[in-house]
Amino acid sequence: MADKKKRRRAATDSDSESDPLQFKSKLKPDSTILQTLKALKSSAATSSAAKPVTLSDLNLPTACREVSDLPLTSVQSSIESVVLSLAHSILSGNGFSFSVPSRAGANQLYVPELDRIVLKDKSSARPFANVSSVRKATITTRILQLIHQLCLKNIHVTKRDLFYTDVKLFQDQSHSDAILDDVSCILGCTRSSLNVVAAEKGVVVGRLIFSDNGDMIDCTKMGIGGKAIPPNIDRVGDMQSDALFILLVEKDAAYMRLAEDRFYNRFPCIIVTAKGQPDVATRLFLRKMKMELKLPVLALVDSDPYGLKILSVYGCGSKNMSYDSANLTTPDIKWLGVRPSDLDKYKIPEQCRLPMTEQDIKTGKDLLEEDFVKKNSGWVEELNLMVKSKQKAEIQALSSFGFQYLTEVYLPLKLQQKDWL
Repeated sequence: MADKKKRRRAATDSDSESDPLQFKSKLKPDSTILQTLKALKSSAATSSAAKPVTLSDLNLPTACREVSDLPLTSVQSSIESVVLSLAHSILSGNGFSFSVPSRAGANQLYVPELDRIVLKDKSSARPFANVSSVRKATITTRILQLIHQLCLKNIHVTKRDLFYTDVKLFQDQSHSDAILDDVSCILGCTRSSLNVVAAEKGVVVGRLIFSDNGDMIDCTKMGIGGKAIPPNIDRVGDMQSDALFILLVEKDAAYMRLAEDRFYNRFPCIIVTAKGQPDVATRLFLRKMKMELKLPVLALVDSDPYGLKILSVYGCGSKNMSYDSANLTTPDIKWLGVRPSDLDKYKIPEQCRLPMTEQDIKTGKDLLEEDFVKKNSGWVEELNLMVKSKQKAEIQALSSFGFQYLTEVYLPLKLQQKDWL
């Protein structure tokens, strides 16, 4: 009889150890977690006070190029200078050709001191009198003409608007979008300086007040949907916040859970998402918040290679827009979750874990070869674990323990334990 009681007690103890809800009992009072967050904010403010290193401060063996924000008058003058040089070339009997900075992978360089990708100085010719490049040269000329019109009228248009001005020539929006980036490189200005914006995609909610084109916006009073991030960052100003950190969320579903549970009231924060792949407006907005408010940024992404790629685009930049990485990257983003090690640590059920495809595994291995990943030993360890286990999981896997497990247990415990990389 005594043996049976011992076995029952042992079985009960074993069940409690494997019970994922046991983590709730590990939570300390919110006041203790808030002290941890205040220390994190203070540390971020101290590091932000130091003078940032710029590309010009470094004596790199390879010449690199960066673009800068230019006023419309300067963009207009640059376009006119380019066209004037083309006219001289035609009149002298040499035809015309654009010198376009190469945005190919071989012309990219990761700079550890800056912790971001930059564009090297290699350029290629785009002659009009060549069958292989005549169409691109024509599209480049047309885009320059359209941007010049925007400068004269001082108006903004979307990339979609730009495409529809000459559908027969552009054929597909991806073609006009790519040339638009080339034009930014040619003129040496950011894409925002061209007055061409993408459609609104990202949203923000939480402890943030800012002005949008003169209108004051309180992001605690924007409902569950939050405030759409303005596509034109020039409209944004007067940022004020009592938040302790910024929570960057990969997906809309997790964002809605956090917004509906008013997570930002329990732990003062600003919650932002681009609903998947980072768009330019969200990247600019995140950087502006980080630099002006001097807040730490914690990231919540899926436990898969694409979640880490998204995180790296915010932090180190994308290769496609490496020419503007100085304006688009947010330094020192910390990976809060969901990390591969969390799957076992938080006892995510097997049925909620997804097998990685061959493409997933390849992407993971490719990431392990990237310099910006190698620099962070914690990232390498987590990626190796992911590739070895061949398992991935979405943030929503935490809902298997309850719809509010993310906001009531997982994130508070992560913050309490300072469990970020």
